[in-house]
Amino acid sequence: MNKGLVIKSTGSWFTVESENGELFECKIKGKFRIKGIKSTNPVAVGDHVEFTVQDNNSAESEKNIGLITAISKRKNYIIRRSQNLSKQSHIIAANVDQAVLVVTLAYPETSTTFIDRFLASAEAYRIPVLLVFNKIDRLNVKQQTYLESLIKVYSKIGYKCIQTSATTQFGMEVLKEAIKDKINVVNGHSGVGKSTLINILEPGLKLKTMDISDVHQTGKHTTTYSSLHKLNFGGYVIDTPGIKAFGMLEMEAWEISHYFPEIFKISSECQYNNCSHTHEPGCAVKKAVEQNEIAESRFISYLGLLEGDEKYRPAF
Repeated sequence: MNKGLVIKSTGSWFTVESENGELFECKIKGKFRIKGIKSTNPVAVGDHVEFTVQDNNSAESEKNIGLITAISKRKNYIIRRSQNLSKQSHIIAANVDQAVLVVTLAYPETSTTFIDRFLASAEAYRIPVLLVFNKIDRLNVKQQTYLESLIKVYSKIGYKCIQTSATTQFGMEVLKEAIKDKINVVNGHSGVGKSTLINILEPGLKLKTMDISDVHQTGKHTTTYSSLHKLNFGGYVIDTPGIKAFGMLEMEAWEISHYFPEIFKISSECQYNNCSHTHEPGCAVKKAVEQNEIAESRFISYLGLLEGDEKYRPAF
């Protein structure tokens, strides 16, 4: 029995990279049912699978043909709702090691609201996040001071932050080391420099959809195909048009605070177990915000998710 990693999915065929680096075009044996997941696709990019090698009788093809017979248990997965079956999901990536969120404070501006919603979604999927603050060469003194304050906020929570500049190549070695030997999902607004950064680290790698995949445009990027691009220095970058902040999960109100680590940690000190941190007396979270132990911007983002409004601004 052979073992390998699914690096590309085109619907009925799956490209599997074996443990010795050989590529096999595989179909799946019978119907797989993943426990607890109602999905339109049983096998996804990032899955670790077992497969058998099949005889290739086609004289027109020199491809290695295989048959996937088993899927290993996933440590996590990213889903989006199926376009055809509203009650089912489509798994667009599995076993992701890290999400790389590329943000810029200018040219274009990435809001803290977007960052926080992304982080909450990543927490829900149990995926660690690397925050990459790009285009630092274009910041003025005021913006640089603001950047330092943001890095302080997110580092305190536990998120790793890196400063980069594609123009000056500042921070590129640090970024390379941070994504090395990991399966990475790269996200961020269009124009923040996602593809540029990766192509500097891996010359010649073309992520066709990365520049526009994070901007929602109805009717575009309807393909469900995903692929892993191998990095020569170790690891992979996931390229898929289906990821937009992981397609924010539909969270129940009581769950949202769980995805803000600093809020969840302090909430145990609230007077009420089911405190929503909005109006209840004896709320340790609101007190922590007042004492600057929790960043006000993070609390605003939490309240915005709670109210279902990403532009929510509380009346303090």
